Amino acid sequence: MTRRTIIGIIFIFAAMMKLVSMWRIFHLDWFDWMWQHPWAQYLAPVLLLFIGVKLIVSSYQRNPSQWLQRPLPQGEDGKRISCAVRFGGDEYVYHGEPFHGAYLYAFFGGLRLDLRQAVITEDEEIDIHTFAGGIELLVPASINIEVKSRSFIGGVGNKTVGRSITGAPCLHIIASNILGGVSIKD
Repeated sequence: MTRRTIIGIIFIFAAMMKLVSMWRIFHLDWFDWMWQHPWAQYLAPVLLLFIGVKLIVSSYQRNPSQWLQRPLPQGEDGKRISCAVRFGGDEYVYHGEPFHGAYLYAFFGGLRLDLRQAVITEDEEIDIHTFAGGIELLVPASINIEVKSRSFIGGVGNKTVGRSITGAPCLHIIASNILGGVSIKD
């Protein structure tokens, strides 16, 4: 883990401790003196969570040498791949293999899926779930992208917006993010 990742985890831990104290799950007197103004009571946890997640995600995006290049895993149906990462970073790259959908999960880590050389002949679906992590998708320029997202303090950055290729297959991306994000690029 890099220094940025460790600092990000500390920020997220501080935000969670503040929320636990605010919700009276257990009371931490020493923690309340930091934020005595009413506006800071609610702004501080959101700000700490945002900074923590941003640090963790950016630490993996800034240092691609941390990513472990893994072979493509097969899902239960033999076609759809299933990739999960926890507290680390993995990279999966297609080199001319057919792509038949994916399930991607990132928990306090990062995952990169490179589909630029994948063979996509029909509409496919990528199901994404993140919790305090990030996923980067690199997609071919010859397909359409459709994104549906449910996010809580996170989101999807789609740099392929506005692309509509008649007759091309569509990649349906369904993302659920909690304190995390997805980046889609060509």
